[in-house]
Amino acid sequence: MGNFDQALIYMNEGNYEKAAEEFINYINENESDPIGYLNFGNMLATMEQFEEAERFIRKAIELDEKLATGYYSLGNLYYEQEMYRAAQGQFQDAILLGLDDADVHYLQGMCLLQEDHQSLALPYLLRATELEPDDLDIKFQYGLLLAQLDQLDEAEKEFNAILKQDEYHSDALYNLGVLDAFRDKYQSALDKFNKALISQPEHALAANGKKNMEALLIKE
Repeated sequence: MGNFDQALIYMNEGNYEKAAEEFINYINENESDPIGYLNFGNMLATMEQFEEAERFIRKAIELDEKLATGYYSLGNLYYEQEMYRAAQGQFQDAILLGLDDADVHYLQGMCLLQEDHQSLALPYLLRATELEPDDLDIKFQYGLLLAQLDQLDEAEKEFNAILKQDEYHSDALYNLGVLDAFRDKYQSALDKFNKALISQPEHALAANGKKNMEALLIKE
């Protein structure tokens, strides 16, 4: 087994010290191969050694300027440090170079949301849901964004789709309750808030929604 494969095994086992030794050996023997630098950089990022991680990832990109996964890794590194504008540029480069997976579109969308560009984020989150239709985190963020953009019927479809996979998804239930309350369906909203609280008793927003719906129903 070569140094690279052994490094990956050690990394997956969480034995980062041994993995680092194997990556360094591989890099020393394959100085022109960007993949060694990239994977070592990714491992360093996992260890939150961000400065060193960036150095190795940038070396990988220097060796192959069309390495889409290199730009993705650099974007992810910036994203973890909440450097959203810098991350956005890297994710865009990765996409332009042909990387078309859910993570890069999702993170690009989330970067744009951090910068209050909701409309620009929408197509990225939509693409992420198309690529990973069973990922509830992606689906929820997409539904939430639709609601923020006043596309309420579409948002409701997404939240209901989540409940088909997880009927006690507390955040989806809460947001469906909010939509019901907005449409003056107070009892239906209360039912959803109660169900959200069964799933997550400490859900403060659902508890507040329940309190408000109970007050409105008493007035009726």
